Amino acid sequence: MEGISLAKRKDVAKLAGVSEATISRVFNNVGPIREETKQKVLKAAKTLNYQPNALAQSFATGKSGNIGVIIPYLPKVHLLSTHYFSGILSGIGIQLGKCQYNLLVMFQSPHEPKDYVQLFRSQKIDGCIILGAKNDEQEIKEIERLHELKLPYCLVNQTYEGYPFHSVDAKHTEGSFQAVSLLLEKGFKRIAFINGPLEYSNSMERLKGYRDAYLNVGIEPPSELVFQGNYSRTSGIQLSTEIAPLMSNIDAIFSGNDRMAIGLMQGLSKHGYHVGEDYALIGYDNSDVASMVQPQLTSVQVPLLEMGEMAAEKVLNELNGKSVVLQERLPVTLIERASIQVKKEMRK
Repeated sequence: MEGISLAKRKDVAKLAGVSEATISRVFNNVGPIREETKQKVLKAAKTLNYQPNALAQSFATGKSGNIGVIIPYLPKVHLLSTHYFSGILSGIGIQLGKCQYNLLVMFQSPHEPKDYVQLFRSQKIDGCIILGAKNDEQEIKEIERLHELKLPYCLVNQTYEGYPFHSVDAKHTEGSFQAVSLLLEKGFKRIAFINGPLEYSNSMERLKGYRDAYLNVGIEPPSELVFQGNYSRTSGIQLSTEIAPLMSNIDAIFSGNDRMAIGLMQGLSKHGYHVGEDYALIGYDNSDVASMVQPQLTSVQVPLLEMGEMAAEKVLNELNGKSVVLQERLPVTLIERASIQVKKEMRK
């Protein structure tokens, strides 16, 4: 069939007038070889539409051609369909595609011991990008091993203070500060905060931004109005049951991501509390759904695509011998929408 190569290495060798070993050296870029010989081989391969075996090439060169993207495995959660993961993965894929590298998604079970170095030793990957890393001792030790062995890696959206790990992150403290400051400027004083797990650095940073915004106007942060979900819409719905009895003491809510904000919004409506009437609401990530709900959700936009691209570029640079410590923080943007325009007169 036209377009499908049936030619073998020996056929190319015969047409080019060289040995099969020479064919291997040309396509695996191994050892010295005369330019004239190389061109003869490439011309013969093109004539016969020959494609070298990718698996054989990986064994010969010690390279897989894959960059592993390690993400946490969470039962019943479709991570790849979320705005957060799909945005970062799209950025990684765009950058890797420019350099003919494959993106290999690898799920990390929370019940299995982490061994990132083994992924390199088994030649499954040439570099790795880690999403969803947590602030725990085992995780830090594994990343330390990667760093000490100078293996190509990069963390995304997780930063370890005091460690020289390669990372690409966003300015989450600033984003949270902007969101809560805006609510305070509009006269909202009793602002609840729905955060994610504190084992993630971005959750800790958003909590700091929330507190800093209050302290900036000389008000003690209301710690009794801080709640914790797990970044899922379901956790937002569940928290609505806990928050509903407190709504007489709450006039605005800031959520650590849009999914929890939407869940909370849906849950509170069943208790008779509606966004834009009874309270203001701000989310985080500025996902597509933020502009689809009614009223449209004010949210902090995070440059997820750019973060993915930058992380992939870092790993590719490492593979090309350009080793420089990368600890990048990208700016975020607060996008104002109708969810902070409360119609009822504010409580005194």
